[in-house]
Amino acid sequence: MNTHKKISCTERERLAIWKKKGLSNIDCAKRLGRSVSTIGRELNRNKTRVSVGWNNWELVYEPSHAQAVAMERQKNAWYAKEPLKNKKIFSFVMEKLREAWSPEQISGRLKYQDYPDDKSMHICMETIYQFIYKDKTDKMREALAMERILDKRLPKSKNVATVTDHEKPLYEYLRRKQVRRRTKGGRKSQRVRIPDRVSIHDRPKAIDKRKQFGHWEGDSIVGLGHKSGLHTEYERVASLTRIERMIRITAAQAALAAQRVFTPLPAHAKRSTTLDNGSEHINHKDFGLQAYFADPYSSWQRGGNENCNLWIRYYFPKGTDFSTITDEELRDVEWELNNRPRKRLNFKTPQEVFDRYLNQP
Repeated sequence: MNTHKKISCTERERLAIWKKKGLSNIDCAKRLGRSVSTIGRELNRNKTRVSVGWNNWELVYEPSHAQAVAMERQKNAWYAKEPLKNKKIFSFVMEKLREAWSPEQISGRLKYQDYPDDKSMHICMETIYQFIYKDKTDKMREALAMERILDKRLPKSKNVATVTDHEKPLYEYLRRKQVRRRTKGGRKSQRVRIPDRVSIHDRPKAIDKRKQFGHWEGDSIVGLGHKSGLHTEYERVASLTRIERMIRITAAQAALAAQRVFTPLPAHAKRSTTLDNGSEHINHKDFGLQAYFADPYSSWQRGGNENCNLWIRYYFPKGTDFSTITDEELRDVEWELNNRPRKRLNFKTPQEVFDRYLNQP
């Protein structure tokens, strides 16, 4: 029997005709392939009162009215339940979205790190994405501000959502801030003659497998007018990101920025770095460790660093004048990136993994 699907508009029209002909609920149920209780519940819930004379009324089953009542009930059902499974998960998701965690990171952190044995606190990342892109999200953001889940009178705690959750569409909390989910892209490297260049193909194969700690990937992020910028380094095992300022996009500034990253580290934490072919890397011998170079126009060979730069662009979009960005802001962004769980780390944070390897000589 078709007992799990909701009754359709066509079925309601047939049911109304058959009942007018005097068919029993059992006969209607057999014809529709439904249970008798489903037919009885449909007739009882969706009847309407009509006038049959002066001050006389009768309850009748009218299909168009029944369909309208059912649709309204279905629409209201979304608001009758807790968003995202329960209030605690909802608040955790909203909090972490505001901290720029991805739905995958949120889901993985709950399942593998924070609540591995509590299935009531597990939620699929696809469920979070559907919630973010659901049409009803705008309704919640705008119209539910005065209702229970977003009530100003509720105490501000980690288990309760507040009105700050409706300041902007939820997709704007995602890294790319796209109205629709789209495919990835990336920027390409430039072909520049690098003195004493060592190709990535001459790099030890062990580095490719991400088994040895202390191998990095480096690049530059260019600011407004190709003047100021950032030098970034990404450790391949721990996925740790380091950000240093460059006053100008020059080889000398890149070397100074790299020295600020690597000089404080012990030898086992700075074995090599892999760079692109930008002109700012011609002084790679001053970086303080062995440098390898990816092939021209092959950013995928330094995929970890390209990805971390994409995240940094989430905070500092193209056209940012880095001379106006304070050191404190750079450190805040660096801290957020390094204290966000990663899937490839079994949802540990890069800082947790980096510290563990750092303390193992």
